[in-house]
Amino acid sequence: MNDMRLEFLKKLVSYFVLFLLIVKSCYKINKIEQCKDVKRKINYVSRNYYPSEDIRSTYDIDFERYYKEGYRGVIFDVDNTLVPHNAPADERAKKLFKRLDAMGMQYCFTSNNKEPRVKAFCEAVGGKYYVYKANKPSIKGYETAMKLMGTDKKNTFFVGDQLFTDVYGANRTGIHSILVTPMNPKEEIQIVIKRYFEKIVLWQYRKKKH
Repeated sequence: MNDMRLEFLKKLVSYFVLFLLIVKSCYKINKIEQCKDVKRKINYVSRNYYPSEDIRSTYDIDFERYYKEGYRGVIFDVDNTLVPHNAPADERAKKLFKRLDAMGMQYCFTSNNKEPRVKAFCEAVGGKYYVYKANKPSIKGYETAMKLMGTDKKNTFFVGDQLFTDVYGANRTGIHSILVTPMNPKEEIQIVIKRYFEKIVLWQYRKKKH
């Protein structure tokens, strides 16, 4: 129990530090034209934390269009991206991956969760590739996924529900990133904390988008 508390405190501190960096980058956001230094910081946030696209649900993505555009591989987060956290693969998920198989789109599940969880989901939908304990936003998990699929940065895109792990990692790797809305609002406390910080970045992202 003490080890779990220590691990939680470490995560909490890391998220707080990240929050301070983001606030520092976003400070005086409406006065960019008056401060070049702020503009550089905003560009940094934009480059690293903004998704290439945001779509309401994974199941709303037009995968056929991406295939026609030349994409040949998709890296998926699992929890709250394809199913609620720790939920088993449902019929909708199984149907989606049959559809991807039919069009010849490769896919890999890349999660920070442990192997039993990720492997079970992968097998349930008929998948071949998965990366567990990916330590996102480390680029290693993304690169491993592309190696498994036989794809590269130009023809691979990522789908996930978190900015500071999923999208940030995909952007660091240099691949197209799609942010989807989390499927279940009930999450672990450390993720709930991150969601508050995400709102700051998403507010500016959507403001810039419009």
